Amino acid sequence: MRTLKMESRIQVILYISLSLLFASCAHTNEQATKVLSASAEMKLVWSDEFELDGLPDRTKWNYDIGDGCPRVCGWGNNELQYYTESDSNNARVESGNLIIEAHKSNMGGQSYTSARLVTKGKGDWKYGTISIRAKLPNGLGTWPAIWMLPSENIFGGWPKSGEIDIMEHVGYAQDSIYGTVHTTSFNHMIGTQVGKASYHPDAESTFKTYTLNWDEKQIEWFIDGVSYHSFENRNLSEKEWPFDENFHLIMNIAVGGNWGGKKGVDSQIWPQRMEVDWVRVYQKI
Repeated sequence: MRTLKMESRIQVILYISLSLLFASCAHTNEQATKVLSASAEMKLVWSDEFELDGLPDRTKWNYDIGDGCPRVCGWGNNELQYYTESDSNNARVESGNLIIEAHKSNMGGQSYTSARLVTKGKGDWKYGTISIRAKLPNGLGTWPAIWMLPSENIFGGWPKSGEIDIMEHVGYAQDSIYGTVHTTSFNHMIGTQVGKASYHPDAESTFKTYTLNWDEKQIEWFIDGVSYHSFENRNLSEKEWPFDENFHLIMNIAVGGNWGGKKGVDSQIWPQRMEVDWVRVYQKI
């Protein structure tokens, strides 16, 4: 995975086709053909291979900082962490991987610290294939996420302008990975969110590739090349489909919260980390 910069232009364009096609022996011929035909028309437009040790590349990543106060304390979910900026305890590149690490450590009135990296202003896309290879944390109270928010709230604040969750995981359901969208009509505040879980009992011990294919017609979720969920544009209104605008990527570990802490937080498991091997974004040629 560390040889991407040495690959030819053709190899870069075709990389996602091969990685998705051969990532899983369980991939059916129909699924393989679908992914291959879509991704073969793509070119790499943004990536981070995490090749240089140290703090994350500030030309590609910004940080969300604090506990969400005063605007949305607890980040809207009663989360327990304080997000730091440029703190290598919480976010660093090490041995070819990005490490996002949550610690039991007091800061800003919270009992935990963590990091939330965002590409807003440095990576904003309308449609594309977003692919992330990652290994997840383990333990009760962990809530890692790889997700997307609109770069401008064209239709208003959350959830009116949409949210796309590429990967969510909660420690009390360690064998399940979730892909979800939130909109005005479909969101967890009113119990109408549109999502689906995929069974992966080894997601905390092995790297997996989480991929989102997104165009004007639908959003589709893959894990190791296998499709497990899709959300179609029914051409109704922005209340159902606000996804024709630029979105940016977010990666973080939350602690506790309405969902992650639903069955409590084990105070003895920290620190816990999410390791990210690479992030790659492709768009149509």
